[in-house]
Amino acid sequence: MHRIASWFRKAWLVLAVAGIVILLDQWTKELVRRNIPDYTSMIPIPALGEYFVFEHVHNYGAAFGMFQNQGNLFIIVAVIVTLGILVYVRYLPTDARLVRLLLGLMLGGALGNVIDRINQGYVTDFVKMGVPGVYYWPNYNIADSAIVGGVIGLGIYVIVDDLRRHRHEKAAGAAAVDRAAGAAPREQTE
Repeated sequence: MHRIASWFRKAWLVLAVAGIVILLDQWTKELVRRNIPDYTSMIPIPALGEYFVFEHVHNYGAAFGMFQNQGNLFIIVAVIVTLGILVYVRYLPTDARLVRLLLGLMLGGALGNVIDRINQGYVTDFVKMGVPGVYYWPNYNIADSAIVGGVIGLGIYVIVDDLRRHRHEKAAGAAAVDRAAGAAPREQTE
């Protein structure tokens, strides 16, 4: 019982963010299914015209329409990602709230799309953005946005954290050299 309580103290933020993403994702998809017939569109913000459209499509592939007709594979990948996140969160330092938030985005996005795949056999996508007559980004949904935002955010976090650690190690090394030589500590320059 203590292990579960300990894990939950570390995982609650991941679970809360994932839950919010799933609720928003499923709610918006249901609104689209009820109000926009399949493969038709509407302009939700008239000032943006055809640059931002809600177009109800069925996505049998991955995020943004990639890898069509691989539904079972995506369910398996989502289960593996889910288990990986739920195990990994146990090892995160308690102050890693941003990482937990980003993992929650990815978990919620993955599960939001899995719910569609299990219930419908495809994912409901509806956000369409682009330049009319030139290019449109493939349709997507809240779950796709959460996954991409989580992955990009985690990538940026890892890079910034690595740079910060490298600078800290470099400064600590210089201070150790100064102490060994008996010199006054150097001022840090960048």
